Amino acid sequence: MADSETLEKKLAILAESAKYDASCSSSGSSRPQSAGLGNVARSGICHSWSADGRCISLLKILLSNACIYDCAYCVNRRSNDVARATLSPEEVARITVNFYRRNYIEGLFLSTGVLRDPDYTMEQLVTALRLLREDHRFGGYIHLKVVPGADPRWVEAAGRYADRVSVNIELPSAASLGHLAPDKGRAAILEPMTLAGNLIAESRAARRKSRKAPVFAPAGQSTQLIVGASPENDRQILRLSESLYQRLDLKRVYYSAFVPVSFDNRLPALSAPPLLREHRLYQADWLLRFYGFRAEEILSDAQPDLDTALDPKAGWALRNLHLFPVEVNSADYEMLLRVPGVGVRSARKILRARRAGSLDFEALKRLGIVLKRARYFLTAQGKYLGEVDAAVANLRERLLALPAPQKPNARQLDLFDDSRETQEHFTATVTGEL
Repeated sequence: MADSETLEKKLAILAESAKYDASCSSSGSSRPQSAGLGNVARSGICHSWSADGRCISLLKILLSNACIYDCAYCVNRRSNDVARATLSPEEVARITVNFYRRNYIEGLFLSTGVLRDPDYTMEQLVTALRLLREDHRFGGYIHLKVVPGADPRWVEAAGRYADRVSVNIELPSAASLGHLAPDKGRAAILEPMTLAGNLIAESRAARRKSRKAPVFAPAGQSTQLIVGASPENDRQILRLSESLYQRLDLKRVYYSAFVPVSFDNRLPALSAPPLLREHRLYQADWLLRFYGFRAEEILSDAQPDLDTALDPKAGWALRNLHLFPVEVNSADYEMLLRVPGVGVRSARKILRARRAGSLDFEALKRLGIVLKRARYFLTAQGKYLGEVDAAVANLRERLLALPAPQKPNARQLDLFDDSRETQEHFTATVTGEL
């Protein structure tokens, strides 16, 4: 009983310490089916969502919240006065299996503070994963955070057992990293990311030739950037994300609004976490990944930060009104994607439907196209549905007049807001369409 109570206390501490890490999506794994316990594919890619859209289907814990580093922004920093706990690899494996058998979780998200040194810490993490995969024959989803500065052999071992690996960049520039996290170096972060990217590419190439080739991190790798702890603008952040997507083929860059969890005079004094800025960065990131935008199109030297009042695609459209309105029956796929209110699914629907004949606005409505915004930027059979000519209309005022959540900086952003419970908004929220 005493051991059970001790383990429960450890788990409570380590789960609380892990909550500031946003990168816990479990999408995209193709790990071969195991004859043992758990299966990431069969579980439907195991998403469960909280009100603010974060994944809660994984057991999200730290191996330890003790840390030899003293990063100013981190709740687990060496100098912070918090309760500390450390799990053994055996305890991590046992907790994960027990939670899975009770149907509490579909997988594990495991991170940690740095114990002793990066190599020792990675040895503990990899041992926990080896116990799960080999001793318990656990086939469920595992996301492992790689410790910067660890020997490359631990990165290779991590990818053999984990579905996804990630190394947190944390801050957008080497200068900010040196100022707020002097124990970490930019090279120590980028080197394992580069190695993981190369091993993932090699594994995919080998498996195209033979399905018996070893798997390395089949769900790819991701990283996290803290927003608001350092002075970089949104343009710098997006350019870094774009570079990571292009150079390392990252699956996701996660943006985490800085939460002031401890006092440090190197940190900005914020009245609340910049949640709306985080939200806009996610929308801009979506444009980079799925809409064919470049970072330089979304932001520029003249406008280095995202407009918090409007989504970034609407902002781009307002700066490029000379391109609009576009004719829905002749515009190509790439241009349809740039119409505010027309997302990836909507653009594909339009392309399929117009093969059968010319589309008017009634046809667009029947297709489920969100026209509240799109009507200002489209014509259908030469007819414009906007109330006035887009060239002279104050479209910003009209777009801002559409229903919006109240006081977005005062609370966590809800995935579904009561004021927008329409089918159009539901669809746009679920799909991420802008």
